[in-house]
Amino acid sequence: MDRLPLIDVSSLCNSTSDTADRAATAREIDAACRDVGFFTITGHGVRPGLLEAMDAAARDFFAQTDDAKSAVSMDKGGIAWRGWFPVGGELTSGRPDLKEGLYIGQELAADHPAVLAGVPLHGPNLLPDTPADLRPLVLEWVDTMTTLAHAVMSGIALGLGMPEDWFRRTMTADPTVLFRIFHYPPAPEGDDGWGVGEHTDYGLLTLLAQDDCGGLQVHGRTGWVEVPPQQGVIVCNIGDMLDRLTAGRYRSTAHRVRNTSGRDRLSFPFFFDPSWDATIPTLPLDGSPPADDREQRWDGSSVHDWTGTYGDYLTAKVSKVFPTLADALR
Repeated sequence: MDRLPLIDVSSLCNSTSDTADRAATAREIDAACRDVGFFTITGHGVRPGLLEAMDAAARDFFAQTDDAKSAVSMDKGGIAWRGWFPVGGELTSGRPDLKEGLYIGQELAADHPAVLAGVPLHGPNLLPDTPADLRPLVLEWVDTMTTLAHAVMSGIALGLGMPEDWFRRTMTADPTVLFRIFHYPPAPEGDDGWGVGEHTDYGLLTLLAQDDCGGLQVHGRTGWVEVPPQQGVIVCNIGDMLDRLTAGRYRSTAHRVRNTSGRDRLSFPFFFDPSWDATIPTLPLDGSPPADDREQRWDGSSVHDWTGTYGDYLTAKVSKVFPTLADALR
């Protein structure tokens, strides 16, 4: 494999589309999930110009001084895990990433039941006042990606031989939604340029938009594969919970980012995860599951040994990425 599959998902996004077309798209997605766990999509229905406007506003924000950006720093967001962190403020496998970021989630009011109950990673967003257009653009993107994720998950359900509303009925009626805007500055001289080291994503599905710098690499079956950016194309990958749900038939594939462009790189990953209190069973699928891949996984662990709710799993992972947040969660 030297490139990711490209899949038109317009039939899944249109509720009146032909059943046969939806089934054909689902088969393409199923094949990609069983092979490399990554694919790219068109026909997603994102409003023309939305990404470009959000990219421009985000660059205006990141161009400010750290003192200015610290007005919305993550330590002010508390356990809601929202706001800005500086370069080196996030860890992957214990190593500081060469990136800064803005963390966003569903816009929840202070009187939302989950906020009142003190559920971690739930709360109002902490977005800057300057630039003023960043907040509405970000919230529109979150709404658009949530709708798209539900559509892609319906294709995944069909590919697994389930009713297309299976995920919405069982674990994503109230999904855990997390959105990130990452800024990767040019690597300093002598630095190896790793913006993010090797890792897998935690939940069900990631929808990634990126600028034209490149740098994303996916660990295919025969080695690392570059994922060049394509205008109007969104990168999709599945996370640990789909790996667990399918007993490893679907692959939660390791990936990493290295910015060697010499320019400022922006990426926009949107994470669509199970409801906070959802438990993730193993589906009774046909065929034997693959052998345990603990030795091949980047962290030497197995998502199939874990038990509990998705909130438990995510909290444990987040605590390793942001040690200061772990202190707040105790």
